[in-house]
Amino acid sequence: MSILVVRLGSPRLEGEGLRIGTVRRPPRGVPKAEFATRNYYDVWLPDLAPSEELLKLGQAVDEEMRWRTFARKYRAEMNRPEKRRLLDLLVAMSRQTNFSVGCYCADESRCHRSLLRELLAERGALFA
Repeated sequence: MSILVVRLGSPRLEGEGLRIGTVRRPPRGVPKAEFATRNYYDVWLPDLAPSEELLKLGQAVDEEMRWRTFARKYRAEMNRPEKRRLLDLLVAMSRQTNFSVGCYCADESRCHRSLLRELLAERGALFA
């Protein structure tokens, strides 16, 4: 059992399982009934996305120093008790079933999903 970290909207991988969207907003121009069939997500969990304020900062990241600032602030947001509980739930789920988490960003190295991967790994999540 394990977690995959994916780009939402990309083709699903064999055995991927449930796809969880960790984004602030649903995909634009896509009817809600088509989110899953268009490979966006099966379940939306915006509580693991950066806050609205931080999202704006993240979208403007163009250099290493700004990325480090974004990463530090995202980690601080994810350290809130309600966010830690969600992370712990995903870690526990990774030991029972396959699923994926993802975001729309093309470059994972400059996306919160890379930080989410780190946070889950630090808690002992299992990855594919």
